[in-house]
Amino acid sequence: MTVNPADVRGIVERVCARPEVLDACTRRDLGTVISALMTGGLAQGRIAELTGISQGRLSEWVTGKREPKGVTTFQKFANGVSLPSAARRALGLDAGSQAAAVTASPGDADLSYPGTAEQAARNVTRLWIADLDDAALIQRGRADPRAWNDASLRWLVDPGQVPGNHPVHGVHIGISDVERFRATVDVFARLDDRYGGGHARQALIQYLRTDADRMLSGKYTEAVGRELFAAVGESTLLAAWMSYDSAPAGALAQGYFIQALALAQAGNDRLLGASILDAMSHQATFTGRFTEAANLARAARAGTRGIATPTLTAHFHTMEARALARLGDAKACSHALSEGMREFERANPENDPEWIRYFNESELSAEFGHCMRDLGRAGDAIQHAGNGLGISGEFERSDFFVSIVLADAHLKAGDIEQACGVTLRALTAGEQIRSARCVSYLREFMGHLPATNSQALADFREQASESRLWRIAAQPEKPIGS
Repeated sequence: MTVNPADVRGIVERVCARPEVLDACTRRDLGTVISALMTGGLAQGRIAELTGISQGRLSEWVTGKREPKGVTTFQKFANGVSLPSAARRALGLDAGSQAAAVTASPGDADLSYPGTAEQAARNVTRLWIADLDDAALIQRGRADPRAWNDASLRWLVDPGQVPGNHPVHGVHIGISDVERFRATVDVFARLDDRYGGGHARQALIQYLRTDADRMLSGKYTEAVGRELFAAVGESTLLAAWMSYDSAPAGALAQGYFIQALALAQAGNDRLLGASILDAMSHQATFTGRFTEAANLARAARAGTRGIATPTLTAHFHTMEARALARLGDAKACSHALSEGMREFERANPENDPEWIRYFNESELSAEFGHCMRDLGRAGDAIQHAGNGLGISGEFERSDFFVSIVLADAHLKAGDIEQACGVTLRALTAGEQIRSARCVSYLREFMGHLPATNSQALADFREQASESRLWRIAAQPEKPIGS
């Protein structure tokens, strides 16, 4: 017997008013929603007829053999059965529209700091889905300073939440699964270091959407859950860095940073959380929010006092110094650098988390070089930036940054020939890099070049124009997608 439209609406509204069904919607578990609708009197065939989704596919969702994916799929289901507003919101769809989804942009749910581990998992999953469904998402929206401030405060004062799950069809997750996940993400991290965030960013997001989401929805002990949330937090931090490298001022990168922070807290990894605040400071400095940047670095330090390794504390001080240098506060910057050096001299890399061991003497010198350049101390900038150039070949993008700082310092010292020579070498070495931040460094350098049209500068510009990065930098500014 065919259920008439009025009865369909009544069944859907009754079923979707139940807390367990709304909870299934927040987990995007359409299998449970469909089962509840069928129990409530709506046959699977009728659901298929209403939604245009085959009965075979609906059955796969119910049995857990397949998971629904993509905003358009959830829209199609919600529109077909006329889900009520509360259920649509729980699914991450616009409650007031039958055609739009709020997950098409990093909206309030994605830039707000979640209150529980489960909310953090849902938020980041929605962010992955939106990112994959809309290739232009990375180019839209600017970072909101209020979101940094809220996240840092919440991280400092919230006790954190024990990861918990109540999966219906989830697979069992053990520590070996987490270790394999970490090893895979490490491959993406190495690609990022060498080729920039624009190279493999979307491939990382696809992997996270598939594997991290599967594990977060699985069955695991509390101990494994801690490790899992920390691992996903670290991988989401990488997604944030790669997004930031592709669109430095973007809201998408900020959204990933904030959800990574909450995931790290759920994983009880205080040091990782502080490192994420440190990364937020980096983005804030890049976007011109220097006071917020300094405060984020201070929050990272304050939240790990007594437990952070000297290497980590040294990095927190240098991030604060970077912001202070941009503010032109030479005294405070010098103090922060001195404190950073003092901590670094006490460092023992064997005691550091794996993800901070890259911060060696060359990296510290590079941070000093940035600060000295921004304070107008050309001679000191040349010395420190020169010492900051790595020799391992593993961090091509970092070497590009410090090379342009060195070139800029030579310009400030009046040595145009050296500045042009350093820049040409950097352009040659960085030809394979896809990084909007590298382009931004070049644009800043271009703005410092003398207006005079000497033969030397004309020759330099001609040679530089052969570089892909230089040609992009010479165009009107826009984010580089992935």
